[in-house]
Amino acid sequence: MEYTTLGRTGLKVSRLVLGTMNFGPRTSEADADHIMDRARELGINFFDTANVYGRSKTNPAGHAGWTEEIVGRWFAQGDGRRESTVLATKVYGRMDDSTYGPNDPAGISAYKIKRSLNDSLRRLQTDHIDLLQMHHIDHHINWDEIFGAYEAAIAQGKVVYAGSSNFGARHLAFAAAHAHDRHFLGLVAEQHKYNLLTRLPELELLPTVKDLGMGLIIWSPLESGQLAENILHPTDLTGRRAEQSKHLSAARREQLTRFEQLCQNLGETQSTVALAWLLHNPVVTAPIIGPRTIEQLESAVHALDVHLSADVLAELDDIFPPVGAAPEAYAW
Repeated sequence: MEYTTLGRTGLKVSRLVLGTMNFGPRTSEADADHIMDRARELGINFFDTANVYGRSKTNPAGHAGWTEEIVGRWFAQGDGRRESTVLATKVYGRMDDSTYGPNDPAGISAYKIKRSLNDSLRRLQTDHIDLLQMHHIDHHINWDEIFGAYEAAIAQGKVVYAGSSNFGARHLAFAAAHAHDRHFLGLVAEQHKYNLLTRLPELELLPTVKDLGMGLIIWSPLESGQLAENILHPTDLTGRRAEQSKHLSAARREQLTRFEQLCQNLGETQSTVALAWLLHNPVVTAPIIGPRTIEQLESAVHALDVHLSADVLAELDDIFPPVGAAPEAYAW
């Protein structure tokens, strides 16, 4: 396993993050335990979850908080599981908890950070969160209030670092300015959607993260499976992947066919190359992998061994054209 620091902090994290969103609704607790055990054996020390994970439209047992409960029971097995894990979770979403009253709807406030943090600590069976991320921007956000709540949680030892997810570049810039005024470390990492098919973040988000010295954690590195090997040739003709494949446009199908051919020439799978492309970018701290099986986990780890040549990177740019970088993309 390779490790890097999380942005401008001294925290060492693995170059792959274990995403837990499937735990509960799509992956049984027993299988989730095996995946977390194997991830630990492979050296993955960075786990990502969220307070709302576990809610499911198809599984009647699903409820917000279920995934954190599964991770918490894994920690409770001991043997250094919690101590060896850099744990990230999130606050923002609606928990469907009547005790919140009118403060349950999605959003960010000092009240919600305190309540959500304490509830997550209970579900996760731990005394602290290493990276507490705001899951989305709240356009009514008051940075003095929010950073005051984070500073209090950090002083209490309940949180180590503050982070964000799905923020725009200007939100990160505003946050950095307010943190500077407070002599506070501020946001140390942004979690964002970015992949070969979603390159818009290259316009402003990636340059801003780089300039601010933040870590960048990537969600949906395979674009919900479109960059995986079974999208063009689904094996289960009644499954989710087959449904995705059926609705691909002609242009997207041609694009993915070219990608498939390139990967075949390299002797690698599409998912491996898609992850390796992200790992090649020095701004990217780590992509999140969300395996449902041990086999998927071990396949993802192989991406760390794949090094893409300049010619291959150029061909990937030709297949999946970059958007550009600000302000050069729209100003001169």
